[in-house]
Amino acid sequence: MACWCGWLLSTAAFATVENYGYPITDRFVATVVGTPVEYEADLPKSIPFKKRRIDIFPDRTLPDVLWYGHELIYSEALQKHKAPLIFLIAGTGAAHNGGKNTNMARAFYQAGFHVVSISSPTYPNFVTAASKTGVVGHAEKDAQDLYRVMEMIWARLDEKIDVSGFNVTGYSLGGFNAAFVSKLDEERKVFNFERVLLINPPVSIYNSISLLDRMIENIPGGPDNFEKFFKELVEGFSKIYKEQDDAIGGDFLYKAYKAMDLQDEQFAALIGTSFRLSSGSLVFASDVVSDFGYVKPKGLVLDRYADLTEYQILVHRLGFTDYYHEFFYPYYREEYPDKSRDEFISAISLTKIADYLRNSEKIMVMHNADDIILEPGEIDFFRDVFGDRATIYPHGGHCGNMNYKDNVAHMVNTFTGGGAR
Repeated sequence: MACWCGWLLSTAAFATVENYGYPITDRFVATVVGTPVEYEADLPKSIPFKKRRIDIFPDRTLPDVLWYGHELIYSEALQKHKAPLIFLIAGTGAAHNGGKNTNMARAFYQAGFHVVSISSPTYPNFVTAASKTGVVGHAEKDAQDLYRVMEMIWARLDEKIDVSGFNVTGYSLGGFNAAFVSKLDEERKVFNFERVLLINPPVSIYNSISLLDRMIENIPGGPDNFEKFFKELVEGFSKIYKEQDDAIGGDFLYKAYKAMDLQDEQFAALIGTSFRLSSGSLVFASDVVSDFGYVKPKGLVLDRYADLTEYQILVHRLGFTDYYHEFFYPYYREEYPDKSRDEFISAISLTKIADYLRNSEKIMVMHNADDIILEPGEIDFFRDVFGDRATIYPHGGHCGNMNYKDNVAHMVNTFTGGGAR
């Protein structure tokens, strides 16, 4: 794994955040709980956020078990006047209309943008409908897939709306993807993005997935004891729910955390388990699309009525690092026979395009010094490469502060300079 502890910081100053008011200083709690309601940005409760479908590969024939996944589902919220358009890319395993993308959509629509929201390349619907290979995680190929999707959506919208310019952002893996999409746009020049914002991206995908995989080991008694651990948490959450006067709202997790006195190890176990469930869905979809024979025997045809229980049990025992070593690397090894495993790890890292990021003034980064998906010292990569284009918050965990009012204001101001265009 790459270690950034020895990196010398650039003489360019990164933006320091003083007197930061986000209330949760524990990085694991922040990651799970997010932003308490009273600290959230004031955003419209609803916008004209419409779900759309598009056929990216009309000639693609999917296995019958994936009959529902031929069309890519995305969302859009369009202004009635001339406005800049911003593409939002979701994080690992997340859909176009997940909570974080929806909150960003509300913020940017309120600021006067046309908004197009796209699922992560690691979301099963993207794997089945928009990934050319079906085997995602390759930084450049994922960027090509995303760019193709953006082009086809824009072709639909070109005669429908008046656009003054294009921008792109994403959080977590979506922020990582946005960097490679921006670099690809320098070559293709379809959008000529004016601004690009990377929110809490990993430096190295491999390093980050390794950290997340190891978090499941925090389950008391180990991963095999998950059922008991999960049951205890559900019982605790149920007790808090029954004591509330209203339905579950945005503060439910915060209230549960305060009442149950959960420890960091329990939060880490929850994060690791959530990631394992997401990666399991990805692994199954990817293996079926590519017919690689990783979890499903190669050549075995599954129809829509097939019993998938044994596959579900298997994929939830597999980590993302297992996917990398036993599926991703062997799959691409034939295309890149001269590359070692370590070279593949380097290729799925922002270090591969560090010079581009260092010299592209339009690309900004928003990060947290205590992000749980970064190895010790990796935050210095952003300070060194981006200089004063990096805003590093002192705490917030992994994307926990994304809906905090100051973060949302900074996010929007990155693209508006302080006002809607």
